[in-house]
Amino acid sequence: MQRVLSAEVEVEARSVGKIGPGLLVLVAAHRRDTLADAAKMADRIAKIRIFSDADGKMNLSLLDLPTDRPGGVLLVSNFTVYGETAKNRRPSFIDSAPYQEGEVLFQELVEQVKKLGIQVETGVFGGDMKVSLVNDGPVTVILEVGPSGRD
Repeated sequence: MQRVLSAEVEVEARSVGKIGPGLLVLVAAHRRDTLADAAKMADRIAKIRIFSDADGKMNLSLLDLPTDRPGGVLLVSNFTVYGETAKNRRPSFIDSAPYQEGEVLFQELVEQVKKLGIQVETGVFGGDMKVSLVNDGPVTVILEVGPSGRD
């Protein structure tokens, strides 16, 4: 997840998702993730305090931003986030959810973030996407939820 001034995703040279200030989230579903994990992740995305308050401290979440300058979220499916590289030079994706399960989890995440009243844009699940962004900070964090202590 990266705090951005703007972000956009293109597929076949066509813009399919674009936001101004907010969060670009590269989303990977773990093979053990559940629909409840997707809901929990949506809550974490909405409530993580990585936006600056009046004193310049990272104390505000997307839900705390003023209504005259709300933040958006660009959710981009990216199974390679779970690529295991500790043992090999070629990443192993054994921990990534299978395609169909990953798609269901990704769509659930999209719907849960929308339910929280946040503007959501997406890429194309499984698509060959070109992502561009203007990083703000840069501020980049990793969020994980789920079984086996990944919370």
